[in-house]
Amino acid sequence: MARRGFGTNGQRISLLTNHFNVKLSSNSDHFYQYNVDFFYEDGSPVEAKGVGRKVLDMVQNMYNSEIGGKGFAYDGEKTLFTVGPFPGTSLEFRVLLENRSSNRTVRGGSPNGEETKRSRRQSQSKSYTVKIRYATKIPIQVIFNALQGKDSEQFSEAVRVLDVLLRQHAAKQGCLLVRQCFFHNDPRNFVSLGGGVVGCRGFHSSFRAAQAGLTLNMDVSTTMIVRPGKVVDFLLENQNVRTLREVDWIKAKRTLRSLRIKSFPTNREYKIIGLSERICGEQKFMLNQKTANGTANSIEITVYEYFAKYHHIEVKDSYDYPCLDVGKPKRPIYLPLELCELISLQRYTKALSSLQRASLVEKSRQKPQERMKALTDALGKSNYHADPLINSTGITISTTITEVEGRVLEPPKLKSGRGGDLFPHGGRWNFKNKVINSSFMVGSNARCNIAALSRDLVRCCRAKGMDLDDPYEIIEESPQFRHASAPDRVGKMFEAIRKALPGSPLFLLCILPERKNSDIYGPWKRKCLVDFGIVTQCMAPTARINDQYLTNLLLKINAKMGGINSMLSLEHLRSIPLVSETPTIIFGMDVSHGAAGRSDVPSIAAVVSSRKWPCISRYRASVRTQSSRVEMIDDLFKPLPPTKEDPKKDEGMIRELLEDFYQSTPRLKPQNIIIFRDGVGESQFNQVLNIELEAIMQACKFLEENWDPKFTVIVAQKIHHTKFFQSNSPLNVPPGTIIDSKVCHPKNNDFYLCAQNGAIGTTRPTHYQVLLDQIGFSADQLQELVHSLSYVYQRSTSAISVVAPVCYAHLAAGQMAQFLKFDDMADATSSHSGGFGPAGGFPQMPELKESVRSSMFFC
Repeated sequence: MARRGFGTNGQRISLLTNHFNVKLSSNSDHFYQYNVDFFYEDGSPVEAKGVGRKVLDMVQNMYNSEIGGKGFAYDGEKTLFTVGPFPGTSLEFRVLLENRSSNRTVRGGSPNGEETKRSRRQSQSKSYTVKIRYATKIPIQVIFNALQGKDSEQFSEAVRVLDVLLRQHAAKQGCLLVRQCFFHNDPRNFVSLGGGVVGCRGFHSSFRAAQAGLTLNMDVSTTMIVRPGKVVDFLLENQNVRTLREVDWIKAKRTLRSLRIKSFPTNREYKIIGLSERICGEQKFMLNQKTANGTANSIEITVYEYFAKYHHIEVKDSYDYPCLDVGKPKRPIYLPLELCELISLQRYTKALSSLQRASLVEKSRQKPQERMKALTDALGKSNYHADPLINSTGITISTTITEVEGRVLEPPKLKSGRGGDLFPHGGRWNFKNKVINSSFMVGSNARCNIAALSRDLVRCCRAKGMDLDDPYEIIEESPQFRHASAPDRVGKMFEAIRKALPGSPLFLLCILPERKNSDIYGPWKRKCLVDFGIVTQCMAPTARINDQYLTNLLLKINAKMGGINSMLSLEHLRSIPLVSETPTIIFGMDVSHGAAGRSDVPSIAAVVSSRKWPCISRYRASVRTQSSRVEMIDDLFKPLPPTKEDPKKDEGMIRELLEDFYQSTPRLKPQNIIIFRDGVGESQFNQVLNIELEAIMQACKFLEENWDPKFTVIVAQKIHHTKFFQSNSPLNVPPGTIIDSKVCHPKNNDFYLCAQNGAIGTTRPTHYQVLLDQIGFSADQLQELVHSLSYVYQRSTSAISVVAPVCYAHLAAGQMAQFLKFDDMADATSSHSGGFGPAGGFPQMPELKESVRSSMFFC
């Protein structure tokens, strides 16, 4: 959607941003795109990764005249680009490449040795055939057109070519490439995360079209790699043991598979395929030798004996442990552990533990000035101006960071639940001497004595004006069940609760036995919300529980019980422009995916909606499972086959939420629908409009044919690489800083907002992109609304980085995902599908009890 204007509210502030201006000297040339394929000598296609760059480097060196002396940029897959064409549209070359990584000295199960026949041969080489075919050409003019606000389907392809140029420049420097990020092999960039995993600091770079022209966006990035060095040291750290005797070798085999090592004393590189079946001192193989008269002779020898006899190396430390197998499934090659080192810059792709994630976050933080200096230094050392291929495109990258003007919006005034005024300062406020609107009773599931906690909780609660009785009962888990499975432990606890209480409790406070990732959390939540319809709050024991901790706990409890901790004063006065004038519902939408590579885990789609208009601080959620890694939400509109009893029935998420709005308002249909969508990239914007918005519109029409609400669709992007810095201060930008010029899109309606107080590291703004606005907000009205929605998050006494509806959708998906970790989900029916089959082969969410379905259970 085209920008209608610029915002003017707020105090102007001078900022710097990590965008660097790019100038193009020519617009008459074309980028030529070619498809490239690699084949072995027998004609079979090359599947191995990493070979393409080596082969094409040989093509460049050996056939320079045949390709017209042209340089080219290779994307690492199946495409290469040139400035201007090759001499022909179809080219074929043969290349002989020395295959160092597979230069094995002995086949048939033997480790490398210099006394064998094969070891006296020259290094192995492989023959490759390279076929290059013309695909298309991309005019550089499309970049100029896009910068002038003209639509061009080829702009993204032209910018992709520039990105590939920078990737190739980094590849020639020996960097690890991860999408648009590159990482140098410099130990100064490594930080240990524990478990043999290292955080490697590098840089992201991408070209962006902005109002100021074409820019290069550079940012600091971190990826995980395996700790380089001795394999033995890695295994000990990975499994947190002191000696090889304690290593779990089944786990070690899984961890080491596909990693690359360098062996000594030959300095050859191999890829690990597994471990030997026997220990080094007992693992035998057939060694082929030539006798004095020239005949072949095979002897059986152990790996230990081989290295002692032929290399004069006595294998001591790994004598009693398996060898690495670096051969092929039917032709193993065994190497002792102590003679192998892991090569640097090998990505670690498995899921991190909670401790590793916390360590990564802590060690990746950089203060604004540190980050800015790192970026300018990296760009200065990149030496892009000396790359002949980059120069041939006519681009010049400035090394000066870009100045931009922002505005600092005033924080919205707030009201506490019972009408007291709250005045945020620096993006924060507190409830001291304020009252919150709620009334409830507490019960508990506790492994420890919580008498003191109960007293402190009641005291803190009453100080905030909440009506809280003393706990009706404190129930501790019986020690005999503490080693049972999590679902069994929860079941036994509920048996104790039923015996101790005269009826169903209004609320249960559960004190978990572990502080992090308790396996009781999921079964407990499911038992409370699905089986009994009881509002519950879990807490983890801490060494020190102060008033701030208790206040944060009470904020969550109060929101779940239907109370309001704080709301906008404009909301209270019914004076939010456009929103308070016409019945308006606000949706927050998000999809949560499992860990990378886990196709057996469903994606979780969540939509939250505001209720009780003109209030925009209360929400409820609808959550569904869908096919793994699918980003577009499937069940927004789900009409069922007509029946005699119900000829027109929709079991979709939107119908459920619209009916709740109608019942809670009361009996008003929303005429304005504002949608905040999280988690989608620019390439998916059309899908959001053509698939998801269309489904929502169909759901509205299905409820009432003549109902025609207006829509505003906004994408909230948290994963991007634009940062802002104060030009005259080492601190982060102030909360409420908004930018809608210079580095924003030259045509589309977008802006960056830093609503939160960034006390640690460098503040990450949220990038809001307006895809559609039928409601007709002015720039200031929409920006103020988005800013205000960062202040209605009921779990916090500070502004958050993204609008509350998006946060709630993320929380709802995450909490309901806990239900899917248990075997008994197999028989669960959908909470909304009336028993229809599971989405994508996955079980649907169980049905929440009516008593909690409309609550903010996800808070």
